[in-house]
Amino acid sequence: MNVYANEWDDPFPPIEGWRQHVKRLLPRSPLGMTVYELEAGQTQCPYHLHHGEEELIVVLRGKPTLRTPTGERELDEGDVVHFPKGADGLHQIINRSATRVRYIVASTNATPEVCEYPDSGKVGIFSRESSTRGEMLATMHRFDDAVDYLEGERPRE
Repeated sequence: MNVYANEWDDPFPPIEGWRQHVKRLLPRSPLGMTVYELEAGQTQCPYHLHHGEEELIVVLRGKPTLRTPTGERELDEGDVVHFPKGADGLHQIINRSATRVRYIVASTNATPEVCEYPDSGKVGIFSRESSTRGEMLATMHRFDDAVDYLEGERPRE
């Protein structure tokens, strides 16, 4: 594989504001590595943090904007940024430039994984293991819709 080749997996449908090209370099490894290319004016994903995995970005081309709890800053080609687990790792990548940007995101590929999205008040739960509802567990919920632990449960008779 070549991080500069224009061969894409593109697992997500194009949605206005969120258009990106994706190439998974290690799809079944405990070490994740993905190449992203963002069109001008697009955002990779919502502002988020991980509870299970750490991530690292390496900028290959262009000048993406990085959003963190301390604000926004433009990254340069060759910049490397680490996102630890928890609130210190909150991040979002945005392409505010007039040209495409390309970067690698490496991660520890934790499973199961829990992500928080503070702008929208959501939490995501993901597992690469089989679930009772299908191949992979992936679910999003709003914190405002939380229920009590035993709500809807009945003791066995």
